[in-house]
Amino acid sequence: MVDPHLLPEPSKPQNQTPLLTNPTDQTQQQQQKQEQNPEPDCDTHLDKTLQRLESFLSLLGFNQSSVLSFVLSWVAFLLIGVALPVIALEVSDCSGCEAYQIKDFELEIVVSQACLAAVSLLCLSHNLRKYGIRKFLFVDRYSGQMARFRDEYIRKVLDTAHYLVWWILPCFILKTAREIARILYGPHESWWLSVAILLALIISWIYVTTIYLFACILFHLVCNLQIIHFDDYGKCLEKESDVMVLIEEHIRLRHHLSKISHRFRIYLLLVFLVVTASQFVTLFQSTGYSGPITFTNGGDFAVSSVVQVVGIILCLNAAAKISHRAQGVASLASRWHAAVTCSSPDASQLSVSNSVGSLEAANALRSLYIVNSESDLESLDYIPRPTNTQLASYMSSYHKRQSFVMYLQTNPGGITIFGWTVDRGLINTIFFIQLSLVLFVLGKTIVLASE
Repeated sequence: MVDPHLLPEPSKPQNQTPLLTNPTDQTQQQQQKQEQNPEPDCDTHLDKTLQRLESFLSLLGFNQSSVLSFVLSWVAFLLIGVALPVIALEVSDCSGCEAYQIKDFELEIVVSQACLAAVSLLCLSHNLRKYGIRKFLFVDRYSGQMARFRDEYIRKVLDTAHYLVWWILPCFILKTAREIARILYGPHESWWLSVAILLALIISWIYVTTIYLFACILFHLVCNLQIIHFDDYGKCLEKESDVMVLIEEHIRLRHHLSKISHRFRIYLLLVFLVVTASQFVTLFQSTGYSGPITFTNGGDFAVSSVVQVVGIILCLNAAAKISHRAQGVASLASRWHAAVTCSSPDASQLSVSNSVGSLEAANALRSLYIVNSESDLESLDYIPRPTNTQLASYMSSYHKRQSFVMYLQTNPGGITIFGWTVDRGLINTIFFIQLSLVLFVLGKTIVLASE
């Protein structure tokens, strides 16, 4: 017999070979690695999209991360946006040419456009310098949700270019037609000088208009990116049974809306004030002017007014849309609560007939459609019956859902400007205030002119 002490000791395996690993554990590890490290191609696509957006922002002067970029940005703005049109108007000014050019009208338009561009450049550059493009758009790779919404992020960012082209192109055509008409029908000493003045005015107009409209579109983009998360939150009511998870997610969404409101409230307020002041100065000048106003001498009023109103519409539409989407979560939760309550009868207190009636009510709720107005069709049109029908404790889960619904009703959220939520109510209030001011100005100018 062989002495067992003389046998060699079996070697201890330091690293387990792949053949000995559990296939279930290996699959879970691969899934965790994929969640932690998303696909590099998709990440690269999103990174390139954000880099192109950041490059365009730098071209317009929004990127002021260094002292040199700050100085270059504001020097370019003062030269192209302010000095160039003023010099062009001074060179083209002639006495007795009010049928073709009214200098007071032109200077008022240059001042209003420069003020809007300066407000946009000041507010947006501050936020971009402080937070960076990813945190500014809430597209952070460490938020845990970038892999889920990557494609939607890319699509929303690419839509900003389409918005800018579609809104600026008609105004550009109108502006160019007006400048060409002024040159053709107005007196001019040299064609070369007239063409140089035309190019200078158009280049300056494109520069300041692009800055203003792109700042409004950027705010529109930030709100649209949050709408993606609110739509996903509405779908979570179908499959999530833990009320605390839903509350924590809603707190996170409301925190993002509070950040957006805090970052853009000064910008929105200044834009509203500048546009309102510009429109009333335009109204005073146009109604108080005794001579004829034609497309040649007053066409810039129409162009500047269209641009200003387009920017206001983009901002109000985005803010009201995300505010109503946030307020609509309470309605979704109440329907979810009612559907779960009706489809989960308490066996100890309800009879068989009541159970059948509850199941019939649940089947009716399963095919329930929401009747919304035409402007609300982008919200969730259908609320399916939730899947969490097996509840451990009926009364306990009922009280949790009831408290969750009450929490949503008392904490609606939305974009706010110093406490005022930007929704349909605020928009109606702004409209009636503006209408009252317009009627007041018309009464002061038209009545005095007729007398």
